[in-house]
Amino acid sequence: MTAKRIFLEVGTGNDWHGRDYTKAAIRAVEDAIHHSSLPLFRTLNVDPSQMNVDVTIAVQQPDKVDRTAIQKTLPHGRVNVSVVRGGLDVAEDGVDDMAVIANAAIAVRLDLTAASAQSASHGR
Repeated sequence: MTAKRIFLEVGTGNDWHGRDYTKAAIRAVEDAIHHSSLPLFRTLNVDPSQMNVDVTIAVQQPDKVDRTAIQKTLPHGRVNVSVVRGGLDVAEDGVDDMAVIANAAIAVRLDLTAASAQSASHGR
């Protein structure tokens, strides 16, 4: 069976003065995951490493995001990171400064048939 999306969360992050797109992206991911919980893994006795985690980051300069650093922020699952153009760069009037704002969408997918079999094998 194909994995089904069981969770979708979004977050926003920024780097006010450093022009660091990776830092803004990590903050967006952390914002998303700190607003959510996935108790079904404990409740159903499913190994969280079985989930597929698709992270989409939106920033003005996608090539400046370190995808490996983003992957390391997610505690479980097989993580896939894609970076697209979006977010915001906000210049500071009169000085050479810019705020970088990133958006993150995190989708968790799980093969529900395999999860059900795993849960059944653990007596649930």
